[in-house]
Amino acid sequence: MALEKICGMDKPSFMRGFGSLTSEQTIEQIRLASSNMDNPCAIMAPPFERPRERLNELAALSNVRMDFDHGTTTVGFVYRGGIILCVDSRATSGKFIGSQSMQKVVQVNKYMLSTMAGGAADCIYWDRVLTRESRLHELRYKELLSVRSAARFICNVAADYKGMGLCMGMMLAGWSTEGPSLVYVDSDGLRIHGKVFAVGSGASNALGILDTDYRFNLSNEEAFDLAFRAVYHATMRDIFSGGLVRLYHMDRSTWRNVANKDCQELHEKYSKSANNHVVLDAKRKV
Repeated sequence: MALEKICGMDKPSFMRGFGSLTSEQTIEQIRLASSNMDNPCAIMAPPFERPRERLNELAALSNVRMDFDHGTTTVGFVYRGGIILCVDSRATSGKFIGSQSMQKVVQVNKYMLSTMAGGAADCIYWDRVLTRESRLHELRYKELLSVRSAARFICNVAADYKGMGLCMGMMLAGWSTEGPSLVYVDSDGLRIHGKVFAVGSGASNALGILDTDYRFNLSNEEAFDLAFRAVYHATMRDIFSGGLVRLYHMDRSTWRNVANKDCQELHEKYSKSANNHVVLDAKRKV
């Protein structure tokens, strides 16, 4: 009964246990209540017809805001040693901090990771669906789901739910026969293959560091330091980002969590370095 209530299946007349309906009326009620269940991935859609149009109509009548405040900082880049993913751990609702320990890197399979930005519930749910699809693909075709195919799947989902409040900004990272792959996908259906990405409310601050110091021939230690610096500077200038900064490294065979550092620990390290650079620059000008 609880599931019926969550899904909205207790609203139709035939579920309320009173009144007399003809067989034709009952069939019509069932059709309306299950109109969004034709697509096996559409179980999040509201239980009524034309959800895209109806949601906008209901929102206009009830003054409900479909756009909500959200923020995070996630960074990813490809270099000669593999792929780096670095994320903060703060979850917010507007200016309210809901959690300082949010896990924003999700394992899709042994060779693919996903980062989350946007609505936490949307990202977590569709990452789970993507994990299921990845496993089914492996069982059916005896091969791993490629990063390109995974990104295309998320884009198809975004197209199905466009205009219904879905909010996601993901990076998918993994290895294929062509080498390392890093793809950005979001709830607007945008899909971009690239070498360097920063996603979230602190992205512009992180990109300022990446654009300055990123190069493909970084060593592992240089890549780790660059990722930590990029996310650190974003957390210092964006109130929606903070908590722990988690760093992940992927190579051809596997992935690992390199380190998790608190923002205060990074501040003690990088603020001194920044002050030293300021002093040196001042001496050069003199």
